[in-house]
Parts: sequence; structure tokens; C-alpha cells
Amino acid sequence: MANKQQLTLAVEMRDKSGTTAAHKLRVAGKVPGVIYGHGTAPEHVAFEARALDDVLHHGGRTGLISLKIGNKTETALVRELQRDPLSRKVIHADLLRVSADESVHAKLPIATVGVARGVREAGGVMDVIFHEIEVEGPADRLPERLEVDVTELGIHEHASASDVVLPDGFKLITPADTTIITIEASKTAQAVEDAATGPTLEVAEPELIGGKPEAPESAS
Repeated sequence: MANKQQLTLAVEMRDKSGTTAAHKLRVAGKVPGVIYGHGTAPEHVAFEARALDDVLHHGGRTGLISLKIGNKTETALVRELQRDPLSRKVIHADLLRVSADESVHAKLPIATVGVARGVREAGGVMDVIFHEIEVEGPADRLPERLEVDVTELGIHEHASASDVVLPDGFKLITPADTTIITIEASKTAQAVEDAATGPTLEVAEPELIGGKPEAPESAS
């Protein structure tokens, strides 16, 4: 659960916004974006596409980024990325200003540790229901990922958000009882189990027409 390296990104201020201006930036190999937060008006900016991709690749999707804006330096977190539906390239980025020691909410990816007992011994299948959880902690210590040990999970067992190991100084925002990973029988094993069990016979209850029948009168 190592923290990420220091990430630095050059920022270019831009005066014009809108679809036409954004298109020109993308043609020039840049990504339009917005920086906001700390009570200031949103600022329209641009990043070199290759530099932004490099930062994101090295942990900038969830980690603190040092922004170089002329002679000024600020720190920020990526809050939203818009991607082209076909190429998957980033076409717009929203960043939130934060100070290094500020406590922030962040959604962090989950990494499983080990092979679940139900998978290695019973041929089960691991289903990751949630790939990330929300936590709160210092902006400068956000880890690249959070880990959950699935080694002892058997068939039909699960791991909850509370099972994820958090670094010191962090607290869980996602409800603790949220199921994030389950171990289920494979389709083949489930079919064999269903066949062995056989169909359940249900006894049909007689349909009452006109209400509940009255009890017979006792002979006087």
C-alpha cells in the first residue's frame, strides 16, 4: 500500500472556453480542463496531453498533483476525467485545489491479496462487486490502492468494506457492511449441486372461493 511518487504537471491558462476553443486545443495535442476549489472561481486551463497521460499513468488518478502555473505552484486532485468513447483518450479534466495536509474524500481502487480458499480448493469464482471505496484522509498520503485479503474466503462467503486495510489517519466513508467481494460456485458446480438436490415439491393449498368456510354446527 505504498504512496505514490511526487507528481508534477505544467498548467497553461486559457482565456477562451467553449467547444471550438476546446477542439483547437485537442488538435494541438493539449487537453482542456478546469481547476476549482478553495473558494475561488473556476479557472480554465490546458495540459499537454502526453504530460497528463504520464501523470495519470504514475498514480495521478487518485494522488496529489503539484501544478506549475507560471511562477506559482499549487496542489490538486483529479476529480473528473472525460474520455473519448472510441479512443478512450482524455478530452477534459477537472481538478480540485487542495493543500497537502488537507483532509479530503477520495475514491480509491481495491486490490485483492491472495487466492480465495473457495477458488483454490473448490473451483469457485471471485466476483468483485465494487472496484473502489470512498475514504477520508490527508491529501498528501492518499495511497495508490487499498488492499483486502481474500485468502480465507470460502464458497458463498464475502468481504465487506470494513475488511479493507486503511492506512493510519484514514477513515472509511463507504458503509462498513457494504459487500465488495463475493466467492461463488462456478456455473458447472452450481448446476451439479442443483441436479443433486432435485426439484423442490410444493404442496398446493386449496383455493377458497367465497371466503373461509364456516365450522359445522354441532348437533343439539
